[in-house]
Amino acid sequence: MAENNTTGTDNTVGENDPHKVKSEGLTGARAYALTNEFLGTPQIAASASIADTAILRGNVVIGENVVIKDHVVIEGDVTIGEGTVIEPFCVFHGPSEIGSYNHFFQFCSIGEACQDLKYHGENTKLYIGNDNTFREHCTVHRGTTQGLNETRVGSNNLFMVNTHVAHDCIVGDSCIFSNNATLAGHVTIGSHVIFGGLAAIHQFGRVGDHAFVAGMAALNMDVPPYVMAAGHYAKPFGINKVGLARRGFSESAINAIKKAYMIIYHKHLTIEEAIPQLEELAQKESAVQVMIDFLKENGRGIIR
Repeated sequence: MAENNTTGTDNTVGENDPHKVKSEGLTGARAYALTNEFLGTPQIAASASIADTAILRGNVVIGENVVIKDHVVIEGDVTIGEGTVIEPFCVFHGPSEIGSYNHFFQFCSIGEACQDLKYHGENTKLYIGNDNTFREHCTVHRGTTQGLNETRVGSNNLFMVNTHVAHDCIVGDSCIFSNNATLAGHVTIGSHVIFGGLAAIHQFGRVGDHAFVAGMAALNMDVPPYVMAAGHYAKPFGINKVGLARRGFSESAINAIKKAYMIIYHKHLTIEEAIPQLEELAQKESAVQVMIDFLKENGRGIIR
């Protein structure tokens, strides 16, 4: 049997062959050297439980009562906080700081280098807070030097099967991302946001606090706080009244938010024209101020 040559140059391919890849044209992961050596020695708390088949390399810090199951790989500068559970076949790369009492189900990839072709191995970071659940096949990438230099995930979030958080994203607290929800690079998500299954958002997009994004929605513009969005491309469909009531918003606050929605979407005003009316409303109900602050920030423009 002929021996496969995986390291040398294939001299049987002609210079004009369309399948020949030239080194100067390489992009993505092949454009920079992958790290094979990890400095430092793992530091493991005495109460941690680590499977014999798990692999820890480099300056890995494992907190108290952490559970790491079979065939998990943790490499580089990675800190795993107290009480975190990592199911089989998960992979963690650093620099990454993972908080306490998170649960990573099997086959998650956390802290991997991003897919941005401008990334060339820079020392960017990932931060994850506490009490998050990442179901099977979730992927969360580190940041880029062209962006925030970090990706940041808050606490008490649920990431369902196959969700993706790209480089330089910021995710707040108590959000739910249903199966296959996808965040492109540089996306900002507020707190108490719900993404339906297969929903996706364009790079640099924003979704405000307490918003609801329906399943299979495609967001190419920003979604203000409290607003429900659906469709391809997404359009506004009123306020998230049920979610607000469940989270303890008073009837007067919900009514004020509804009035703010009407000012933004039913009076045919520009944002600049709407803001004075919203500010007047916010003097009576502070919940409206969240919408004003969101609208005043630079973004992609809101869904209409």
